Amino acid sequence: MDATAWNERYEGADLIWTAEPNMFVVDEVQGLAPGRALDLACGEGRNAVWLASKGWEATGVDFSSVGLTKGRHLAEAVGVEVTWIEADATSWQPPASGFDLVILCYLQLDGPGRAAALAVATRATAPGGNLVVVAHDRDNLVRGVGGPPDAAVLYDVAETTAVLAAGGLDIVKAAQVERPVTSAEGTRVAIDTLVRAVRRP
Repeated sequence: MDATAWNERYEGADLIWTAEPNMFVVDEVQGLAPGRALDLACGEGRNAVWLASKGWEATGVDFSSVGLTKGRHLAEAVGVEVTWIEADATSWQPPASGFDLVILCYLQLDGPGRAAALAVATRATAPGGNLVVVAHDRDNLVRGVGGPPDAAVLYDVAETTAVLAAGGLDIVKAAQVERPVTSAEGTRVAIDTLVRAVRRP
């Protein structure tokens, strides 16, 4: 989907996603000292807003102007400041100083797009900084619920760690994780890829 398609999807006053931060982002970030944070492909900005509420100097980047507008409204409602940048996560040029924390959540792209976004996220991570990747896992097709039905845009833990390690990051955590999803049939489980890595000083 391109920016136009996402703008159409985000149209309307209500959030497509929840205003609450991703549960795995919360778990991985809560022990870190606040600094400069980047939410790459931030969508409607829920994670960027949460980071700002926890004292991070947060920046949200997304190619959807409508999603960014919703992020601004959410930040205003919470009473925090976030820097919003309209740009494509696969080609955006991060500042040379980098960020102490970069998160990339549920950016489901095919192989070349995924590699490009992971490369941007890696370049954006400052020496000693953390990169957290959360995405629908390929095994979710057969063992989980929700997410894209196309294996080409789903992540694999080993593939993701290999890309980040090749980019000069040390892997701190790499696992398939289960995320509860409320459905008409009750609570079901989605399978996600979770990787946290640190850029070598």
